Amino acid sequence: MMLLLAFLPACFALNMAFGPNNLLATTNAARVGPLKAIIASLGRIAAFIPMITIAGVGLGTLLATSMWFFLALKWLGAAYLAWLGIKLLMSKPQAVTFEDAAPQSAWRLMRQEFLVAAGNPKAILIFTAFLPQFVTPEHYALSFTILGGLFLIMEVLAIAIYAVLGSKIGQYLRSGKAMQWFNRASGGLMLLFGLGLMTLKRPAT
Repeated sequence: MMLLLAFLPACFALNMAFGPNNLLATTNAARVGPLKAIIASLGRIAAFIPMITIAGVGLGTLLATSMWFFLALKWLGAAYLAWLGIKLLMSKPQAVTFEDAAPQSAWRLMRQEFLVAAGNPKAILIFTAFLPQFVTPEHYALSFTILGGLFLIMEVLAIAIYAVLGSKIGQYLRSGKAMQWFNRASGGLMLLFGLGLMTLKRPAT
């Protein structure tokens, strides 16, 4: 119980950390509304589930021991963030009307969330290094599964918070010009996250 009480706030702090996926959820909510942004973020959850499973069975150490695997994942993730950033930077002025957001396919937004999460080796490194600290050794499989489930539940809560924040921002960006500047700011941050990902180093073994 004491480990769980320590796990929950530390885990939620990780969930709330402002990174590429939370930026994407905020941007999507500002553009298409909070509900569709939350639905889209299920793509992130779909990426995290196998990551947690991989970390649970011990394969997460592959990222810490295989330089080529780590570099491939890192560069692919950085390239995709850069592509998203450039797309946002080059987007044309478009007024925000959540009711007219249907052309933004939920599947397309889910795929974006999935690819951003799957292309970030930092996520699986967190699962490999963070979750085992709170595992009960005599009930390893069960406790790891519970902790992974709690992480995902709190991730959805963090997504909802960022989605609400993004929708509030969107309410002040009704004009196409204002939305274009918001897209440019989001695109610039995506590019910065991509650069940050390129500088990420493989943990020392």
